[in-house]
Amino acid sequence: MAKLTEIELLFRKVERKVVKAIFDYEMIADGDRIMIGLSGGKDSLALIDLLGRRMRINHPRFEVVVAHIVMTNVPYQSDLEYLRSHTEQYGIPFIVHETSFDPETDTRKSPCFVCSWTRRKALFALAKEHQCNIIALGHHQDDIIQTLLMNMTFQGAFGTMPPKLTMARFDMTIIRPMCLIEEKDLIRIAAWREYKKQVKNCPYEETSSRPDMKLLIAQLEKLNPMVRQNIWGSMSNVQQEYLPNKKEKES
Repeated sequence: MAKLTEIELLFRKVERKVVKAIFDYEMIADGDRIMIGLSGGKDSLALIDLLGRRMRINHPRFEVVVAHIVMTNVPYQSDLEYLRSHTEQYGIPFIVHETSFDPETDTRKSPCFVCSWTRRKALFALAKEHQCNIIALGHHQDDIIQTLLMNMTFQGAFGTMPPKLTMARFDMTIIRPMCLIEEKDLIRIAAWREYKKQVKNCPYEETSSRPDMKLLIAQLEKLNPMVRQNIWGSMSNVQQEYLPNKKEKES
Protein backbone atom coordinates (compact mmCIF):
# COMPACT_ATOMS: atom_id res chain seq x y z
CA MET A 1 0.00 0.00 0.00
CA ALA A 2 1.46 3.34 -1.08
CA LYS A 3 2.37 5.79 1.65
CA LEU A 4 0.11 8.84 1.77
CA THR A 5 1.65 12.20 0.89
CA GLU A 6 1.64 15.13 3.31
CA ILE A 7 -1.28 16.81 1.53
CA GLU A 8 -3.26 13.55 1.43
CA LEU A 9 -2.73 13.21 5.18
CA LEU A 10 -3.96 16.77 5.63
CA PHE A 11 -7.09 16.01 3.60
CA ARG A 12 -7.77 12.94 5.77
CA LYS A 13 -7.33 15.14 8.87
CA VAL A 14 -9.84 17.65 7.49
CA GLU A 15 -12.28 14.84 6.71
CA ARG A 16 -12.02 13.62 10.31
CA LYS A 17 -12.78 17.13 11.56
CA VAL A 18 -15.90 17.25 9.37
CA VAL A 19 -17.06 13.89 10.75
CA LYS A 20 -16.40 15.12 14.29
CA ALA A 21 -18.44 18.28 13.64
CA ILE A 22 -21.32 16.28 12.12
CA PHE A 23 -21.61 14.03 15.16
CA ASP A 24 -20.63 16.50 17.92
CA TYR A 25 -23.24 19.02 16.79
CA GLU A 26 -25.76 16.43 15.51
CA MET A 27 -25.84 18.07 12.09
CA ILE A 28 -27.02 15.21 9.88
CA ALA A 29 -29.29 12.22 10.45
CA ASP A 30 -30.44 9.32 8.30
CA GLY A 31 -32.88 10.46 5.64
CA ASP A 32 -31.80 14.10 5.53
CA ARG A 33 -31.72 15.92 2.20
CA ILE A 34 -29.12 18.68 2.15
CA MET A 35 -28.74 21.67 -0.13
CA ILE A 36 -25.19 23.05 -0.38
CA GLY A 37 -24.92 26.73 -1.20
CA LEU A 38 -22.12 26.86 -3.79
CA SER A 39 -20.60 30.32 -4.21
CA GLY A 40 -17.76 29.01 -6.36
CA GLY A 41 -15.03 29.87 -3.87
CA LYS A 42 -12.55 27.41 -2.38
CA ASP A 43 -14.66 26.86 0.75
CA SER A 44 -17.87 25.77 -0.94
CA LEU A 45 -15.92 23.70 -3.49
CA ALA A 46 -14.18 21.91 -0.61
CA LEU A 47 -17.54 21.36 1.11
CA ILE A 48 -18.80 19.55 -2.00
CA ASP A 49 -15.72 17.31 -1.97
CA LEU A 50 -16.09 16.57 1.74
CA LEU A 51 -19.85 15.92 1.83
CA GLY A 52 -19.79 14.22 -1.57
CA ARG A 53 -17.27 11.68 -0.27
CA ARG A 54 -19.08 11.33 3.06
CA MET A 55 -22.41 10.74 1.32
CA ARG A 56 -21.02 7.55 -0.25
CA ILE A 57 -20.23 6.06 3.17
CA ASN A 58 -23.94 6.04 4.17
CA HIS A 59 -23.23 6.82 7.84
CA PRO A 60 -25.43 8.69 8.23
CA ARG A 61 -27.41 8.10 5.04
CA PHE A 62 -28.26 11.42 3.35
CA GLU A 63 -28.72 13.06 -0.06
CA VAL A 64 -27.19 16.28 -1.42
CA VAL A 65 -28.33 18.93 -3.90
CA VAL A 66 -26.10 21.88 -4.90
CA ALA A 67 -27.42 25.37 -5.67
CA HIS A 68 -25.43 28.24 -7.21
CA ILE A 69 -27.08 31.65 -6.77
CA VAL A 70 -26.19 34.19 -9.46
CA MET A 71 -26.59 37.79 -8.27
CA THR A 72 -27.18 39.52 -11.60
CA ASN A 73 -26.30 43.04 -10.37
CA VAL A 74 -22.89 41.99 -8.98
CA PRO A 75 -20.16 41.39 -11.63
CA TYR A 76 -19.26 37.81 -10.84
CA GLN A 77 -17.98 35.63 -13.67
CA SER A 78 -18.80 32.08 -12.63
CA ASP A 79 -17.64 29.20 -14.81
CA LEU A 80 -20.90 27.30 -14.61
CA GLU A 81 -19.60 24.29 -16.55
CA TYR A 82 -16.68 23.93 -14.14
CA LEU A 83 -18.99 24.21 -11.11
CA ARG A 84 -21.37 21.70 -12.67
CA SER A 85 -18.63 19.16 -13.41
CA HIS A 86 -17.16 19.55 -9.91
CA THR A 87 -20.59 18.81 -8.45
CA GLU A 88 -21.71 16.05 -10.78
CA GLN A 89 -18.53 13.98 -10.22
CA TYR A 90 -20.33 12.81 -7.06
CA GLY A 91 -23.65 12.33 -8.83
CA ILE A 92 -25.07 15.41 -7.10
CA PRO A 93 -27.71 17.52 -8.90
CA PHE A 94 -26.60 21.07 -9.77
CA ILE A 95 -29.05 24.01 -9.81
CA VAL A 96 -28.45 27.58 -11.01
CA HIS A 97 -30.77 30.34 -9.82
CA GLU A 98 -30.64 34.05 -10.74
CA THR A 99 -31.72 36.89 -8.46
CA SER A 100 -30.73 40.48 -7.64
CA PHE A 101 -31.03 43.17 -4.98
CA ASP A 102 -31.27 46.94 -4.77
CA PRO A 103 -28.78 48.41 -2.25
CA GLU A 104 -31.01 51.48 -1.96
CA THR A 105 -33.95 49.55 -0.54
CA ASP A 106 -32.54 49.33 3.00
CA THR A 107 -30.05 52.07 3.82
CA ARG A 108 -29.88 50.88 7.45
CA LYS A 109 -27.93 47.80 6.33
CA SER A 110 -24.71 47.50 4.36
CA PRO A 111 -24.92 46.29 0.73
CA CYS A 112 -23.00 43.17 1.84
CA PHE A 113 -25.75 42.36 4.35
CA VAL A 114 -28.54 42.97 1.83
CA CYS A 115 -26.76 40.83 -0.79
CA SER A 116 -26.14 38.02 1.70
CA TRP A 117 -29.73 38.04 2.93
CA THR A 118 -31.07 38.04 -0.65
CA ARG A 119 -28.93 34.97 -1.42
CA ARG A 120 -30.07 33.30 1.78
CA LYS A 121 -33.76 33.87 0.99
CA ALA A 122 -33.22 32.37 -2.46
CA LEU A 123 -31.51 29.34 -0.90
CA PHE A 124 -34.42 28.82 1.51
CA ALA A 125 -36.90 28.93 -1.37
CA LEU A 126 -34.83 26.52 -3.50
CA ALA A 127 -34.35 24.14 -0.57
CA LYS A 128 -38.11 23.99 -0.04
CA GLU A 129 -38.72 23.50 -3.75
CA HIS A 130 -36.33 20.55 -3.86
CA GLN A 131 -37.57 18.93 -0.62
CA CYS A 132 -34.39 19.68 1.36
CA ASN A 133 -34.63 20.05 5.14
CA ILE A 134 -31.04 21.24 5.65
CA ILE A 135 -28.88 23.93 4.07
CA ALA A 136 -25.10 23.43 4.34
CA LEU A 137 -22.82 26.46 4.11
CA GLY A 138 -19.05 26.57 3.58
CA HIS A 139 -18.07 28.69 6.58
CA HIS A 140 -14.87 27.55 8.28
CA GLN A 141 -13.54 28.20 11.80
CA ASP A 142 -11.87 31.49 10.81
CA ASP A 143 -15.19 32.83 9.48
CA ILE A 144 -16.93 31.99 12.75
CA ILE A 145 -14.24 33.55 14.95
CA GLN A 146 -14.08 36.67 12.78
CA THR A 147 -17.87 37.05 12.99
CA LEU A 148 -17.71 36.75 16.78
CA LEU A 149 -15.15 39.57 16.97
CA MET A 150 -17.11 41.69 14.49
CA ASN A 151 -20.29 41.34 16.54
CA MET A 152 -18.47 42.22 19.75
CA THR A 153 -16.73 45.21 18.13
CA PHE A 154 -19.56 46.70 16.08
CA GLN A 155 -22.79 45.29 17.56
CA GLY A 156 -21.94 44.97 21.26
CA ALA A 157 -23.15 41.36 21.19
CA PHE A 158 -21.46 38.05 22.02
CA GLY A 159 -22.66 35.82 19.22
CA THR A 160 -21.59 34.34 15.89
CA MET A 161 -22.56 31.82 13.20
CA PRO A 162 -23.26 28.55 15.07
CA PRO A 163 -22.30 25.13 13.66
CA LYS A 164 -26.00 24.24 13.61
CA LEU A 165 -28.97 26.61 13.62
CA THR A 166 -32.59 25.50 13.53
CA MET A 167 -34.76 28.10 11.79
CA ALA A 168 -38.21 27.22 13.15
CA ARG A 169 -39.80 30.08 11.22
CA PHE A 170 -38.68 28.59 7.90
CA ASP A 171 -38.81 24.92 8.98
CA MET A 172 -35.15 24.64 7.94
CA THR A 173 -31.82 23.87 9.59
CA ILE A 174 -28.51 25.52 8.65
CA ILE A 175 -25.30 23.58 9.21
CA ARG A 176 -21.62 24.47 8.84
CA PRO A 177 -19.77 21.13 8.57
CA MET A 178 -16.36 22.84 8.22
CA CYS A 179 -16.69 24.75 11.50
CA LEU A 180 -13.63 23.01 13.00
CA ILE A 181 -11.37 23.55 9.97
CA GLU A 182 -8.86 26.41 9.72
CA GLU A 183 -8.78 28.43 6.51
CA LYS A 184 -5.05 27.81 6.01
CA ASP A 185 -5.77 24.08 5.58
CA LEU A 186 -8.49 24.81 3.01
CA ILE A 187 -6.07 27.03 1.08
CA ARG A 188 -3.60 24.14 0.82
CA ILE A 189 -6.34 21.71 -0.21
CA ALA A 190 -7.62 24.15 -2.85
CA ALA A 191 -4.13 24.33 -4.41
CA TRP A 192 -3.78 20.54 -4.31
CA ARG A 193 -7.22 19.94 -5.83
CA GLU A 194 -6.59 22.75 -8.34
CA TYR A 195 -9.88 24.51 -7.71
CA LYS A 196 -10.57 26.98 -10.48
CA LYS A 197 -10.83 30.48 -9.04
CA GLN A 198 -13.99 32.32 -10.02
CA VAL A 199 -13.72 35.99 -10.99
CA LYS A 200 -15.34 38.33 -8.47
CA ASN A 201 -15.45 42.11 -8.85
CA CYS A 202 -17.78 43.07 -6.03
CA PRO A 203 -18.17 46.86 -5.75
CA TYR A 204 -19.18 46.54 -2.08
CA GLU A 205 -16.40 44.26 -0.86
CA GLU A 206 -14.27 47.12 0.47
CA THR A 207 -17.04 48.06 2.92
CA SER A 208 -16.61 44.76 4.81
CA SER A 209 -14.68 44.78 8.09
CA ARG A 210 -13.85 41.08 7.83
CA PRO A 211 -10.31 41.68 6.44
CA ASP A 212 -9.65 43.89 9.48
CA MET A 213 -10.71 41.08 11.79
CA LYS A 214 -8.36 38.71 9.96
CA LEU A 215 -5.47 41.10 10.62
CA LEU A 216 -6.53 41.46 14.25
CA ILE A 217 -6.43 37.69 14.78
CA ALA A 218 -2.97 37.55 13.19
CA GLN A 219 -1.80 40.21 15.66
CA LEU A 220 -3.32 38.33 18.60
CA GLU A 221 -1.55 35.15 17.48
CA LYS A 222 1.74 36.98 17.92
CA LEU A 223 0.82 37.45 21.58
CA ASN A 224 -0.39 33.88 21.99
CA PRO A 225 -0.19 31.19 19.28
CA MET A 226 -3.15 29.45 20.96
CA VAL A 227 -5.47 32.45 20.65
CA ARG A 228 -7.59 30.88 17.89
CA GLN A 229 -8.25 27.73 19.92
CA ASN A 230 -8.89 29.82 23.03
CA ILE A 231 -11.42 32.10 21.34
CA TRP A 232 -13.21 29.05 19.96
CA GLY A 233 -13.22 27.36 23.37
CA SER A 234 -14.47 30.52 25.10
CA MET A 235 -17.79 30.23 23.25
CA SER A 236 -18.48 26.96 25.10
CA ASN A 237 -17.01 28.19 28.40
CA VAL A 238 -19.06 31.28 29.22
CA GLN A 239 -18.67 32.01 32.95
CA GLN A 240 -21.91 33.86 33.62
CA GLU A 241 -21.08 34.55 37.28
CA TYR A 242 -18.11 36.67 36.22
CA LEU A 243 -20.03 38.80 33.73
CA PRO A 244 -22.12 41.93 34.30
CA ASN A 245 -25.69 40.97 35.14
CA LYS A 246 -28.26 43.73 35.35
CA LYS A 247 -30.97 43.24 37.95
CA GLU A 248 -34.39 42.76 36.38
CA LYS A 249 -36.80 45.58 37.07
CA GLU A 250 -39.82 44.67 39.14
CA SER A 251 -43.10 44.96 37.30
